[in-house]
Amino acid sequence: MDEAERIAAIHAGITSQLPNHPGLDSTVDHAPVRKQVLSRVEERLAIENALRYFPEIDHEILGPEFLEELRTYGRIYMYRFRPDCVIRALPIEQYQARSLQAAGIMLMIDNNLDPLVAQFPNELITYGGNGAVFQNWAQYLLVMNFLSQMTDEQTLVIYSGHPLGLFPSNKNAPRVVVTNGMMIPNYSTVDHYERLNAMGVTQYGQMTAGSYMYIGPQGIVHGTTITLMNAARMKFGIPANGNLGGLCFVTSGLGGMSGAQAKAAVIAGVSCIVAESNAIAAKKRHSQGWVEQISEDVDEAIDLMLFSAKQKVGTSIGYIGNIVELWERLVERDVMVHLGSDQTSLHNPYQGGYYPANLTFEESQELMHTNPNKFKSAVKSTLQRHVAAVNSMADKGMFFWDYGNAFLLEAGRAEADIFDSNGEFKYPSYVEDIMGPLCFDRGFGPFRWVCSSGKSEDLNMTDKIAFDTLTELYEAVEDEDVKQQIRDNLKWIQEADSHNLVVGSQARILYADERGRNAIATRFNEAISDGRISAPVILGRDHHDVSGTDSPYRETANIRDGSKWTADMAVQNFIGDAIRGATWVSLHNGGGVGWGEVMNGGFGMVIDGSLESKNRLQSMLHWDVNNGVARRAWARNSGAVSSIKQAMKINPSLKVTLPNSVDMDLLERIFNGE
Repeated sequence: MDEAERIAAIHAGITSQLPNHPGLDSTVDHAPVRKQVLSRVEERLAIENALRYFPEIDHEILGPEFLEELRTYGRIYMYRFRPDCVIRALPIEQYQARSLQAAGIMLMIDNNLDPLVAQFPNELITYGGNGAVFQNWAQYLLVMNFLSQMTDEQTLVIYSGHPLGLFPSNKNAPRVVVTNGMMIPNYSTVDHYERLNAMGVTQYGQMTAGSYMYIGPQGIVHGTTITLMNAARMKFGIPANGNLGGLCFVTSGLGGMSGAQAKAAVIAGVSCIVAESNAIAAKKRHSQGWVEQISEDVDEAIDLMLFSAKQKVGTSIGYIGNIVELWERLVERDVMVHLGSDQTSLHNPYQGGYYPANLTFEESQELMHTNPNKFKSAVKSTLQRHVAAVNSMADKGMFFWDYGNAFLLEAGRAEADIFDSNGEFKYPSYVEDIMGPLCFDRGFGPFRWVCSSGKSEDLNMTDKIAFDTLTELYEAVEDEDVKQQIRDNLKWIQEADSHNLVVGSQARILYADERGRNAIATRFNEAISDGRISAPVILGRDHHDVSGTDSPYRETANIRDGSKWTADMAVQNFIGDAIRGATWVSLHNGGGVGWGEVMNGGFGMVIDGSLESKNRLQSMLHWDVNNGVARRAWARNSGAVSSIKQAMKINPSLKVTLPNSVDMDLLERIFNGE
């Protein structure tokens, strides 16, 4: 099937003739078998739900087929309807859509399902073990069909992957509105969610997967690079422009979170081991160039790291094995590790996000669905060992942080030795100590864009524009904390191309504040208008950002006024982006720390060089960042107070409620009855 035939096929949606079953693609990794959670009555409902996508004449064939999928895999993926071709992002003009904005969304959906990008493409899972674009292939076909028909006077409404339909709207409204995993609060438990997901009525979209904004590992690479550099400066006295050579970094996760940490370590200049239980995932990242060396011997991996550190040359070693075995061996050998973290998919601990020690990967996968209770117990005991080893390393001087993947949360639930004498976690979230005060409070976060032409020349032009723009802003800024963040991102954007970070679409990411994002995007729009960039650019961001996400163990971990347990900011972000010109918006229950632990609001925006695009991007990006800075300021975060005051000075139409300070001595006297 050539590209034209594929486009025609997906535009057609669900046709009257049943396609041949393509089978499972043996060239890609597949999602773990999910545990059986439905009663017989619920199974019947799941089949009835699945069959409603198809005419009754096909039910006799599809009914038994879907039941077999449900009982074999724990979910109904509708494999028969998977296009028998490689899905990838095409140049925007090849999508035969009536709306340019709709074509941009089609491009991003395809990019998220590209086997080079997606973790489990046959199961429509992009990253994180269960971050799904759609629940099944019927939804993909219907959505792409709707998008091909859509005009700029319609909006497509999507409920957890299901296209509710095209509704009349207007050209200023979002073209697509997405919600994922939105369950009634009294029923928002993991057990309820798993049942409803198996029945096909809700899904976990992570954030960037379910809103079609994932660009491969590059986003996580940049965030991890920034985190490593700032952590080294804070804890080991590395100067602002100093080299991290000689420092050792140990972590885990090359599968669900890709090879981001390995690549970031090399860029930052540290010597790194990343443990990964899944040999297929580890070897895939090695073949793609994300990790430099591979070893299945724990001592060999440690020796390689130590040699690299001695030479003060950054390197990455992928250790194929369990992370606990690595940590325990490091303790036995009394190795000094400076920086430690974890990036396994612990938001999904019992469905393939984390694997127990003393079992092979294959044994773990078998146990996961044959004896889920035993598997759960093995995970908990492994987490206890994991924490014990980390505690030993921390006692020697290692700085360990939670990367927001629910490591601390699940370790606590496993009754590991993770709490201090005050009942607080022993280790910070990376947001608490690093990203929150240094980046998010200052308005800096992961701004990203995709060149819809698919041309590297366009990406190179955007890199140049971004570099030149940030250079100008750097010269105009006086605040040293802000200048430091701009310096880091100038270095990043200058070197990004040389690190071969593009997977799938021609995309880039950098950390920028509202002034930076607005200025860069405005200049992109000008470059599209005058032909320096050949096609529209699609703007977006990641979820671990300033404004879009309420997550007490991650994005809002440094909010200390009690409001980190609320979700007003994410919901307001979603609505505010919608009314200010976003091409599509998304609201998700769930994100990097798991379903039920976070609320995410996201957006995508197609800019085409027009005055209308300029007005939309300037309005929306201003809100998308400053909503979060204002909330962080109200929480009394000093960096955010400073940043929002500067924002109000630049734009007099912005008027934000600022907190008054409280005399702590007075507060103490009040409570002492004085």
